Amino acid sequence: MNSSIVKNTSKLLTANIIAQAIGLLVYPILTRLYTPDDFGTLNIFLTIGGIATLFATAEYQNSIMLPKSEKSGVACFHVGFVITLIVSLIFVLSIPFASQISALLNAPELTANYWMLPIYIFAISLWTLLNYWHTRNGRFTSVSAYQITQCTTGAGLKWGLASFLRNGLIVGSVLAPVIALATNVAATFRTAIRPLLTFDRAECRLMAREYANFPKYSLPRSIVNYVSSNLPILLLTPFFSLTEIGFYGMALTLAFTPINLIIRSVFQVFFQDTTQRVQRGESIRGFFRKLTVRTTLIVAPAFAILYFVLPQLTAWLLGDGWQTTGTYIRAMLPWIFMTTLVGPICYLSDIFKKQKIGFLFELLTFVLRIAGLAVGIWRGNFLIAVIGYSTGGFVAIFAQLVWYFGLIGKYENGVKATPND
Repeated sequence: MNSSIVKNTSKLLTANIIAQAIGLLVYPILTRLYTPDDFGTLNIFLTIGGIATLFATAEYQNSIMLPKSEKSGVACFHVGFVITLIVSLIFVLSIPFASQISALLNAPELTANYWMLPIYIFAISLWTLLNYWHTRNGRFTSVSAYQITQCTTGAGLKWGLASFLRNGLIVGSVLAPVIALATNVAATFRTAIRPLLTFDRAECRLMAREYANFPKYSLPRSIVNYVSSNLPILLLTPFFSLTEIGFYGMALTLAFTPINLIIRSVFQVFFQDTTQRVQRGESIRGFFRKLTVRTTLIVAPAFAILYFVLPQLTAWLLGDGWQTTGTYIRAMLPWIFMTTLVGPICYLSDIFKKQKIGFLFELLTFVLRIAGLAVGIWRGNFLIAVIGYSTGGFVAIFAQLVWYFGLIGKYENGVKATPND
């Protein structure tokens, strides 16, 4: 593994470790200030916002990394930005229908908070585009600074607002990315933002056509992936209490916040490095073999230990009454393990332009997870639903890992360069 990968990964991992530490410190406080129902409402808000942000970039953020010329990279950013403006405006226009939308989702408390969704969608989507723009240009320090600012601000706001706002969790979740985004833009305006101020309509049209596979295949894949990842929140709410949703949402937060932060850190660096290697026609097989083996040797023993202590650990961390969260995390461990293996390399379908097949894998994951949840609903048991859902995810992601190594094998057949891993 070359020094630039280690250096850049270290920057992002350091920021993520700090952010993770802040999260671990604040959650024991938040779970004593807010109820599981409050967390349940937050989960529904963030789920809707998360789906909307996928539409708001149409996955064009991935195209920012790929063109060789900066002019084309800027145009890819602008294509995504225009779509972000349109989707944000649509949600502004939907505000008068907030009560009907909330009733449809069986979440009446969402009504009073719905007006914040367009703000959240715009801030998160714009940062998604800027994140890839920074990554394209190797500005990993700027990415790290955003992550720390967002986590620190979010933790402080949720804590500080608890004494006088019932919806402090949602307000903090909206304001944190807005503040972090504004800080990032101000700090990088001269070096990173200024080139983005030149808009070339013809180049934007060209890039929109050049990378049309992203909205055509990657967007549906990402939507299915996101909906699939949030199916328990979307489908189980009508059948189980908001309290159970709160427990499950906290399980997702505790389990996937550190995992996703690490995945995003290495994903960005690996994406940049692998793209450049493929452009130069270099070997990549050795690197991915080492990555898979080393990750397994680190994660598998850690998860084996966690399996036996999770309910007690979450009760100690979050307070009495939160043991159920640990039980749900324990049921999710096989799924989390496969996500840890595959998450850092899921860009391979984009590099090799196999988005269509990648989308089919997401559909497979979706179907298997639906089947697992259906068993839990039929049995009237939330834990069985979580186990079935996680098992479906494990099977589908394992199949995807096998496919990724197949893609690497086909690429290696045409490569004669000596590996530099």
